[in-house]
Amino acid sequence: MSDSTQELIDHLLEFRKSREWEQFHDPKNLAEAISIEAGELLENFLWKTTDESKNLSEGEISKIEEEVADIFIFLVYLSEEVGIDLIKTAKRKIELNELKYPEEKARGSSKKYSELD
Repeated sequence: MSDSTQELIDHLLEFRKSREWEQFHDPKNLAEAISIEAGELLENFLWKTTDESKNLSEGEISKIEEEVADIFIFLVYLSEEVGIDLIKTAKRKIELNELKYPEEKARGSSKKYSELD
């Protein structure tokens, strides 16, 4: 993990600690918060076509940034609460996906790994 990533995680955890919010951040509530924030993210795309979703205004991007940040922050908190090294786990998942989706079979395909020829 890069120093800047760990510094950000440490800053987020200190922010939470200094406000004594850990008492509210049990795994269940954090998972619910992530789901709620993901819904708020999705709301920014409601009724847009695929092309419209690729050509967003600065104001729309700003709203999306807020929701993405909320999701990231709650994910950091959840990972802390259940003892998951978020960066290490993401790297491990990429390695697993590389095995499940070999480049020569998966390139340009949206099929699930079990459906690849």
